[in-house]
Amino acid sequence: MTTDNPFFALSDLPYQLPPFDRIDVEHYLPAFERGMQEQRAEVAAIAADPEPPTFDNTLVALERSGRVLQRVSAAFFTVTSADTNPRLQEIEAEVVPRLSAHSDAIMLDPGLYRRIKSLYERRDELGLEPESAWLLERYRVEFARAGAELSAQQHVRLREINAELAKLATEFGNLVRDEMKAGAVVVDTEAELDGLTEDAIAAAAVAARDRGLDGKYVLNLILPTAQPALAALHDRALRERLHTASIGRGAHGDANDTSAIVLRIVRLRAERARLLGFEHHAAYNIADNTARSVGAVEEMLAKLVPAAMANAAAEAEDLQAAIGDDFTLQPWDWAYYTERIRRERYAIDENELRPYFELERVLRDGVFFAAGKLYGLRFDERPDLRAYHPDARVFEVFDRDGGPLGLYVGDFFTRASKRGGAWANALVAQSRLFGTAPVAVNNLNINRAPDGEPTLLTLDEVRTLFHEFGHALHTLFSQVYFPKFAGTRVPRDFVEYPSQVNEVWMLWPEVLASYALHHRTGESLPQEVVERLQAAERFNEGFATTEYLAATLLDLAWHTLDADAAAAVDVVVAFESAALERAGVATPFVPPRYRTTYFAHIFSGAAYSAGYYSYIWSEVLDADTVDWLTERGGLRRDSGDAFRDGLLAKGGSADAMEVYRTFRGRDPLIEPLLKRRGLTSDVTR
Repeated sequence: MTTDNPFFALSDLPYQLPPFDRIDVEHYLPAFERGMQEQRAEVAAIAADPEPPTFDNTLVALERSGRVLQRVSAAFFTVTSADTNPRLQEIEAEVVPRLSAHSDAIMLDPGLYRRIKSLYERRDELGLEPESAWLLERYRVEFARAGAELSAQQHVRLREINAELAKLATEFGNLVRDEMKAGAVVVDTEAELDGLTEDAIAAAAVAARDRGLDGKYVLNLILPTAQPALAALHDRALRERLHTASIGRGAHGDANDTSAIVLRIVRLRAERARLLGFEHHAAYNIADNTARSVGAVEEMLAKLVPAAMANAAAEAEDLQAAIGDDFTLQPWDWAYYTERIRRERYAIDENELRPYFELERVLRDGVFFAAGKLYGLRFDERPDLRAYHPDARVFEVFDRDGGPLGLYVGDFFTRASKRGGAWANALVAQSRLFGTAPVAVNNLNINRAPDGEPTLLTLDEVRTLFHEFGHALHTLFSQVYFPKFAGTRVPRDFVEYPSQVNEVWMLWPEVLASYALHHRTGESLPQEVVERLQAAERFNEGFATTEYLAATLLDLAWHTLDADAAAAVDVVVAFESAALERAGVATPFVPPRYRTTYFAHIFSGAAYSAGYYSYIWSEVLDADTVDWLTERGGLRRDSGDAFRDGLLAKGGSADAMEVYRTFRGRDPLIEPLLKRRGLTSDVTR
């Protein structure tokens, strides 16, 4: 496993795709060990270099370091997210704290930081071109934020905190995955599933068979609180069971309870923030995002909450009127009666739409079609290239000039070994320094249809596919020199912006006409239905905005606790209830999109901690850009080239908001977002 380890050399496959057919689970740990050892030696040589620090012998050398570690990390964490198993989880539990310690050893190396700081102090004398100057700026900031300027004694505690946080994040993610599987709702008879489509019932039967429950049906849980089947199930008792299973995850006091982990993570993050000179974790995280301050985020959110809550309250009144005096509206009734009103008001039935949204056609004639029209791309499937799982399909992407651009890996189906939600990542990052082209990955969690049957999507699943593909485009279009800046390596509250822009094409008439064809008859989605879909775009927006804002404000509530306040919290559920009440988003009808105990975005990693606000912050840019695209006529190649070359290709190689201002010619306006969400016009950013 060491002499023939595939990670020890560059992959010989196209685009350096990892050779998954030659990778064994036991290759990972030796590759991590060699990768860390090699990079430690490389960094030690940089720090001890007797020559005065230069851009090349310090920063370029840092960018060149750790290639084995980069290769194994990209492959390993792709697999552990999408197709884990007990042995991989054991390796993950061992290696994640070691990676944290490895990162600390680099970021807290005093000799290395002295060289970086020396270069930074002489930056005006170095004659650096813009991307190189930004690389120096980012290294200086990141080392300082990592604690490079703290004392040796403080470094000891900081390393301990980082190692424990890495361990806890892995444990949280594994428990959430296990709890999703354990919390799936088992149904005894098909009659109880009345309201679901035939293919949805068949998918539930397949899910039951996968668990050895032949003759029964299983409703798998998705990561967010709202479960899709709630919109269709006529059986109110089953709706209640499904909703209760969803919101109770991680809070049962059993082996999968995440409450203790949450409290420990919050306390450690608050302690680390204090050690680094910040009031709390939110202040630390947001300072390096485009928002810059917690106050700016809170000001925006506070102005959005009243309008969202007012809209949600009006929607609740409509739902209660639809219910009548039979019973009082409950959370598990919301989606069901919303669908009833949607059908009555707009003559739109989600179940009647699904036959027009067949996965393969949505992918090829929707997502790929739009990318072809706007950017001139072509996608050819490569069945000869094997990804990490048989479901993961590999496509070669050809550029506007017909030349090769990169690879796209699409992994669309749910399975027990995959974590919940949808996400994008890169197996190979584009970089002119290394001459590498990008390999982008999209993961979704769509229920698989029985063999021989088409997989039909909900409208929300169509939107998710377009969204995640927007991240893939950001990765594929990267044109940077240094791998640090490749693709989506941008501030957290900027990264969702390009992906949200890509959602606009799902209902764009030309795109919809291309993919929305009935899977049996081939008939187009009727034009009157298209018009009703467009008219209904803001329908139920009060619910959608409120559930999102509730999760966002819950994230901020946990992460604006200082170290003393965090130590005083001892009951997760009680804190959550009080925080939602205090923020003005406590409503029995609209639970947060994620409750604390399964809020994987913020507790199974640090990326979105104190950063879940990023979606709506980015949506300001998104809505403003969509207005620009619309004004220019939509799917036009000149617009696509301008957006691609002026923004997407830049990755993180410059200040994100400066990139936006250069592309758009001004600061973003918030009015397009307010119009899209049906909010009042007196909100300002």
